[in-house]
Amino acid sequence: MEAYTSFAQVYDLFMDNVPYEEWSQYIIGLLKEYGICEGTVLDLGCGTGKITRLLKKAGYDMIGVDNSPEMLEIAAETGYQEMPEDEILYLLQDMRELELYGSVRAVVSICDSMNYLLEETDLLSLFYRVNEYLDPDGIFIFDLNTVYKYKELLGETTIAENREEGSFIWDNYFDEEEQINEYLAGNLCRCSGFVSQTASILKFLKYKKAQEEA
Repeated sequence: MEAYTSFAQVYDLFMDNVPYEEWSQYIIGLLKEYGICEGTVLDLGCGTGKITRLLKKAGYDMIGVDNSPEMLEIAAETGYQEMPEDEILYLLQDMRELELYGSVRAVVSICDSMNYLLEETDLLSLFYRVNEYLDPDGIFIFDLNTVYKYKELLGETTIAENREEGSFIWDNYFDEEEQINEYLAGNLCRCSGFVSQTASILKFLKYKKAQEEA
């Protein structure tokens, strides 16, 4: 994701209000609910590895995948500082072309990573890839931003913050006709809303059901 090339250096600084601990506990609760108390978990779109490390500390063997080398560099460096003896495998990959060495118990993708897939074919490709590498009883946990958030909460807004450690300006624009959200935070980034993703999810579930009934 080229949008995070220059933003990577200050990403954690300006995301310090995100409740990663709470999110990780929620994810861990879901994993345990489905009987996944150990084993390998893939963090898809891991960014700087906040959730990856928290799940590692909870006892899971972690793989982090992202297509920003700058983000992965920070994830690896921070991980070594926090847990020098607990190695996490970080892979530089496009999630649409996911390739793993084996299967995983679960896949998680949070912080609206999947909203960056604008085409239905891309989202379907991701689901097929995830399905290929999940254990038969594995689960895929993900979140999505909604059209309501893009249109009503973000809309045409500018968010700016200035601190001693750094500054950033976030210019946001939502195209109602295309249902695409664009923002400029060092680089231009485009995201799609929940509606288009829902159609792709339903199509994939139909495919899965047909497979099971075959």
